[in-house]
Amino acid sequence: MPTSTYVALATTTLASASSSVTFSSIPTSGYRDLVLVINGTNSGSQDLKFIFNGDTGSNYSRVAMYGQSSGIGSFSDNGQNAGLWASVQTVLNTVIANIMDYSATDKHKTVLVRSDNAGDRVRAYAGRWASTSAITSIQLDPTGTSWQAGTTISLYGIAS
Repeated sequence: MPTSTYVALATTTLASASSSVTFSSIPTSGYRDLVLVINGTNSGSQDLKFIFNGDTGSNYSRVAMYGQSSGIGSFSDNGQNAGLWASVQTVLNTVIANIMDYSATDKHKTVLVRSDNAGDRVRAYAGRWASTSAITSIQLDPTGTSWQAGTTISLYGIAS
């Protein structure tokens, strides 16, 4: 089995607060998967929204599980408007999102998101974007808040 190689496609380190970060002109050849790695904080305890190719329709769904100091739980929802949502907290240690087969035009896109807060929680999400379009842009919005200065977001292509 071949070994996968991470290739850095783009990195953004914010000099000031920002309500959104977008990676555009993502190449649609040369890589099988994408990985987003976020290290930093947002200004409040809100959701992180992934918007692919500017699609703000009801084409996203997710299932989630979490463990935190107050207990454990899970949930699912379909037809979300405006993007794939993953809960994040004020203290974001790391969020990692794996986007599988992002350039395939014969299937919907699958995303696995893991986030943690060293203070009290870990969360995992499996999401689906119901589109057969290749992903060429990803917008990351911490809904109702903003990314804080010093936050670093990196996008990698996985060559196999």
